[in-house]
Amino acid sequence: MRFVIICCLLLFANLLPVRGEAFGQELRISHQWAEGTDGRDRAARAFVQEAESRATGLIFRIYPKSSLNIKPDELLNALRNNTLEMAIYPLTYAVAQAPEFSLAGLPGLVPNLDAARALKGSEIHTTLQSIAEANGIRILTWWWSPGGFFAKNREITDPQSVQGLRMRAADPLFELMLQEAGASVINIPSTEAYAALQSGSLDALLTSYEGFVSLRLYEQAKFATVGSTLFMSLTPLVMSLATWKKLSPEQRSALEEAAEISDSYFESIQRDVERRMVTTLRNAGVAIHRMTKKDYITWLGLAQKTAWLEYTKTNPRAQDLLTTTVITLLENFGSNKDDLIDSIYKDEPKN
Repeated sequence: MRFVIICCLLLFANLLPVRGEAFGQELRISHQWAEGTDGRDRAARAFVQEAESRATGLIFRIYPKSSLNIKPDELLNALRNNTLEMAIYPLTYAVAQAPEFSLAGLPGLVPNLDAARALKGSEIHTTLQSIAEANGIRILTWWWSPGGFFAKNREITDPQSVQGLRMRAADPLFELMLQEAGASVINIPSTEAYAALQSGSLDALLTSYEGFVSLRLYEQAKFATVGSTLFMSLTPLVMSLATWKKLSPEQRSALEEAAEISDSYFESIQRDVERRMVTTLRNAGVAIHRMTKKDYITWLGLAQKTAWLEYTKTNPRAQDLLTTTVITLLENFGSNKDDLIDSIYKDEPKN
């Protein structure tokens, strides 16, 4: 009898799921920003908390500051090859493979968080998801980060103010606009900006408020231009499409619910990020300038003649994406461009 019981127990044990397969599957999330201080890391932890409470058999581990030794420009290949399950990934990093993703960083196109929210669930969202899946990844969250100009030696106001500066903006089309304004460009990840500013190979950059603080760039750049509404970057939490397809319908639903909660959380902290950043910059002795409506309109005109126009030449789908985005925003915020600009600068806070 004892022998029979032991055999039954061994048989039962062999039928149990193995850790790392259906139950207890670990999903690694890689990103390049600081743990705890950067809003993208914090929102990822909110996602994980909600996902683990809903998705049976899944566990998550976050690797901040590229601690998996996967460089930011290597993340897409790692996800496509399914050697990495998840990442927080600026879509503009993938424009070499998917040039339509430049939409996620076109200067002045998505002017504020209200506009970003209006695009969620829209035809734009659906099309970007389709492009993402064609390139081996699944977009889970809708995280848009506002940002501004930051410089070492002089204040940035209108386009003329960047003449002669060596600058970084992450997206080639954004950099095209800067070149037209008289700047030269350096294409590097934001994680390399501190060393570039320190060495003198970089004079100024556009980056998110989150990144400027969490990467401690205020130790090098001493002039900040905020409230510009020129820089908004879509940096979502994405998953390897191969990993996504292995999940059960219940697990996928659980992750989508967690993503929805993390979207609300991320938006709430982005609505406060400029105030938090201004406090940090003042304490660090950084001079703060709020871009005027006049300067913004000048930049927007330059953006449309350079970055926007070049984007429409990418392919017919890119042209449709840009047109549909503009129409969607006008439908939500005004019947013409002036109405939209007025909505952006209405009740603009003072420093």
